[in-house]
Amino acid sequence: QVQLVESGGGLAQAGGSLRLSCAASGRTFSNAFMGWFRQAPGKSREFVASIRWSDNRTYYADSMKGRFIISRENAKNTVHLQVSVLKPEDTAVYCCVAARGGIRVTQFADYDYWGQGTQVTVSA
Repeated sequence: QVQLVESGGGLAQAGGSLRLSCAASGRTFSNAFMGWFRQAPGKSREFVASIRWSDNRTYYADSMKGRFIISRENAKNTVHLQVSVLKPEDTAVYCCVAARGGIRVTQFADYDYWGQGTQVTVSA
């Protein structure tokens, strides 16, 4: 089993930046991908970004390219999501995910583990 714990959410102002972190524990050696999804109030969950552990290849939703950067810290089994130029529409619960093997990175159902989520609220 893998446990994922997100941190770094909170209240931020539009135009600012935020860094979310997700620490993995447990059988972390089995993680092949880690990533982020988000769900805004009244909207469907959407893919944000993912990173492949073997070669650091990154994947982004088209709408997230440019303002979102996903990175990892191997030694800490941690993945980060840096969000810049925050917009009110970035307000959502951001959920960290992990997968053991080959997946369709944009599909939440393909991931094996997920965290509780961290709330990000961006004020205008």
